Amino acid sequence: MIKIYKYGEVANSEIFARENIASNVEGVVAEIIADVIKNGDSALFSYALKFDKAKLDSLEVTQAEIDEAFCIVEPEFIEILKEAAQNIREFHSHQVRSSFVINNKNGVVTGQKIMPVEKVGLYVPGGTAAYPSTVLMDSIPAKIAGCSEIVMVTPPSADGKVNPVILAAAKIAGVDRIFKVGGAQAVAALAYGTKTIPAVDKIVGPGNAYVAEAKKQVFGKVSIDMIAGPSEILVVADSTCNPRFVAADLLSQAEHDKMASAVLVTDSQDFALKVSDELEMQIPLLPRAEIARASIDNNGKIIVAENNLLLAIDIANEIAPEHLELCVDNPFDYLDKIKHAGSIFMGKNCPEALGDYFAGPNHTLPTSGTARFSSPLSVDDFVKKSQFTYYSAEALEAVADKIAYFAHKEGLDAHAKSAVVRFEKK
Repeated sequence: MIKIYKYGEVANSEIFARENIASNVEGVVAEIIADVIKNGDSALFSYALKFDKAKLDSLEVTQAEIDEAFCIVEPEFIEILKEAAQNIREFHSHQVRSSFVINNKNGVVTGQKIMPVEKVGLYVPGGTAAYPSTVLMDSIPAKIAGCSEIVMVTPPSADGKVNPVILAAAKIAGVDRIFKVGGAQAVAALAYGTKTIPAVDKIVGPGNAYVAEAKKQVFGKVSIDMIAGPSEILVVADSTCNPRFVAADLLSQAEHDKMASAVLVTDSQDFALKVSDELEMQIPLLPRAEIARASIDNNGKIIVAENNLLLAIDIANEIAPEHLELCVDNPFDYLDKIKHAGSIFMGKNCPEALGDYFAGPNHTLPTSGTARFSSPLSVDDFVKKSQFTYYSAEALEAVADKIAYFAHKEGLDAHAKSAVVRFEKK
């Protein structure tokens, strides 16, 4: 049963405690990465057989396989994927930045040039859960940014095939190449390249502890999006909400995995008890009831800020959740008070699942309190910036002595010399 705390009666350290999960996979992942670096494709074939029970003839998904998958998937779902993709494109198109030039001094030009990351690797989990939403969310912003190649990796099933809904989503999103590789070995292949799989400049996408650790270990060789922890939802709700709806929203994240965190912050003790009762009624009805049960019992919380909705929002800010639902009337009255959240869902008719699949804002979000300093995946993650400077001889001569003075203050005489040498008489 979910724990209920009354704010002020329990130490904050207990209310805001986060379980530290030690994966202890560093050594195994390091060995896998070293193997892929040394043995390339042959290591990937071996791992596919070992971990996925798949004996592959080739690593790359063929166009025929993609076309076949597109025919297998229900036409209704294809249309839903296309509509979701359009919503994602529309939202992310507003994130595009422009280069700029400053030319307001005689002989001086400065500016910034924005360029896409050339090659992006997209990791998509496989196995029992298929996430076509991840394909759309992680590849469409890269396409909008102008990345020249998007390379997707995803583990095959035992028959050597990739889940058709994953391939259908990849076709709709415009993914360029797809490979039947999963786990830490897929991350290593993207980072270092093999004969078949090209090395990329950035790797994005969620995965298990092995994938997360591999991303951590290859960071520096390539860029990564983030190291994501277990999924989180925090609902701020007042007593006018429907407890059945709120319980359902909490369970939408609790069913992800046993370490997922579902938290309700409310201004009503009576409402807290009603939601607790609803959770007990709804959990047994879920196909993933065992997972949801463990998540709610171990990591679920209801925090009561009695008759104080503004305090409830302060509590939400302290937790800095991945997903934040403002289940209140007039939610825009409170939007400016939210300081730390990955994605904010406004009002009583905006379940978090809307953001997972359809609305358009990205669902790759900061977890574990990192919303205090980081942001959702966006077009910005797929561009890089170079700055440029031009000075005419006359413009440099006007400031050369100042540059030299500054350099001498730092004890860097060669820096100073480089500025003044151009104006010394031979």
